[in-house]
Amino acid sequence: MTRTLAVLLTLALALTLRAADWPQFLGPTRDGQSPETKLNWDWPKDGPPVAWKIDVGSGWASPVVAGGKVLLFHRVQDDEVLVALDPATGKEVWTAKYATKYRDDFGFDNGPRATPCVHDGKVFTLGANGNLHAFDLATGKVLWVRDVREEYKAAKGFFGIACSPLVVGGNLVLNVGGKGAGVVALDPATGKEKWKATDDAASYSSPTAAEIDGKTAAVFVTRFGLRVFDAATGKQMYEFAFRPRVNESVQAATPLVWKDEIFLTASYATGAALVKVKGGELTEVWANDKTLSSQYNTPVRVGDYLYGVHGRADIGTAALRCVEWKTGAVKWTEANFGVASLVSVDGGIVALTEAGDLVRFDASPDGYKERGRAKLLDKPTRAAAALADGRLYARDGTKLVCVKLSK
Repeated sequence: MTRTLAVLLTLALALTLRAADWPQFLGPTRDGQSPETKLNWDWPKDGPPVAWKIDVGSGWASPVVAGGKVLLFHRVQDDEVLVALDPATGKEVWTAKYATKYRDDFGFDNGPRATPCVHDGKVFTLGANGNLHAFDLATGKVLWVRDVREEYKAAKGFFGIACSPLVVGGNLVLNVGGKGAGVVALDPATGKEKWKATDDAASYSSPTAAEIDGKTAAVFVTRFGLRVFDAATGKQMYEFAFRPRVNESVQAATPLVWKDEIFLTASYATGAALVKVKGGELTEVWANDKTLSSQYNTPVRVGDYLYGVHGRADIGTAALRCVEWKTGAVKWTEANFGVASLVSVDGGIVALTEAGDLVRFDASPDGYKERGRAKLLDKPTRAAAALADGRLYARDGTKLVCVKLSK
């Protein structure tokens, strides 16, 4: 899948959103790739300049940028709140909120965990308890509401609902996890059901879009593993079992699609796999648990190489790695780097670590070379960053910060 094709598939909203926007989880093409160039990587000792910083509520939903607004989905007391901010100043433009009853059984965080998706002038949010809303981007007005967990009788899961919505093939698709409704597609304009498929429980992975066998496809990792659907009709095209052997585990990384190949990764003795899909047949290219087994972060692909985190945050073994896409061969390892969200941009890679560090390093298989590091946030920082119009937006559990990367 070429980059131009990926843009066309994942951004049917291209006519209404600016090229500099970051309108959904993992950016414009849903794979951590930023089109920004000529940014400032010559940081002073204390890092790039901070444009603004604000206090925020709980949750790990990533900020998104669309239509001249930064959108943050977070929890304040007993409300899940969507707030629109001015990108230059951080000042509030509008706020929408609703009550939520979700409580985390493990005492970690009450969410929300799903990143909003902006499409055709609408903002779609999915709360930790399964409350799905469509808001008007310009005003924050509620357009429609669904309670997908209740309606489809989906389990709460370990950490609530966490699938970031995706619009693909004219449908809003979600990993819900109900019987007969493991995956659900809705009309973005009305919220009405278009199709549903599988009995799979939900994972914590968010879907991506691709062109496969000449069709616009929705690519999921459910609790079962890889499921590929014709996005328009819901007909399943491919499946591949891929899940941890132990129940006390998660699958959270988004699948990466390149041409007719799909990369999957998870921890908990699961590992990584590259599969080839074509003409109704699926073949395994390589698979192991020694290459790039990521607990929840999605790697990025640059050229013929993957850059990502091997290991887990909860047992302190996470290392940064460069891996050859076609073979799974490890080219280099940077030990004790920690888990991190990654963005490929302007010829290199930016990492936001769980410790709250912003790190710039070369996208090269010849070895790890760090170009800059700055302390932005506090541990734990788990939400992915957003990069739009020369500004990077990042959050931890108490604050959202905007740093200026443009020259």
